Amino acid sequence: MRRLAFLLCFALAATAVQADDEVVKRKVGSNFADTRDAVVSAIESRGLVISYTAHIADMLERTGATLGATRQVFEHGETIGFCSAVLSRKMLELDPHNIVLCPFSISIYTLPGEKNSTWVSYRQPTGRAAALVAPLLSDIAGEAAF
Repeated sequence: MRRLAFLLCFALAATAVQADDEVVKRKVGSNFADTRDAVVSAIESRGLVISYTAHIADMLERTGATLGATRQVFEHGETIGFCSAVLSRKMLELDPHNIVLCPFSISIYTLPGEKNSTWVSYRQPTGRAAALVAPLLSDIAGEAAF
């Protein structure tokens, strides 16, 4: 039990977790590629299928010049969409309006000027969906902290 408590304290100290009503953000002390790979591995190790990867930073870089934008928002930034047929079915049976949470997604990104850290974030499920989906998202994001 003492070992479990130590490991829990160590895991919490290894990351900075911030949550608000809509988004949970976790700052981890590793580079973008390693963090992204850890998230992908955590998703796939649960037998879940990644349906898409949105290259958000690349898109902003491409469209920025057209829009006259000069500020770099991200060094790197991707959102990974994935699904759990079992959880999605249960969640949508509880409330079909939770369709907006499908597929589940986790974002991995680095901010300009922040060296040696990467952010992992996801939308905070609410209502009855929270009890079903939040543990999965939290566990996957937590594995990014390796």
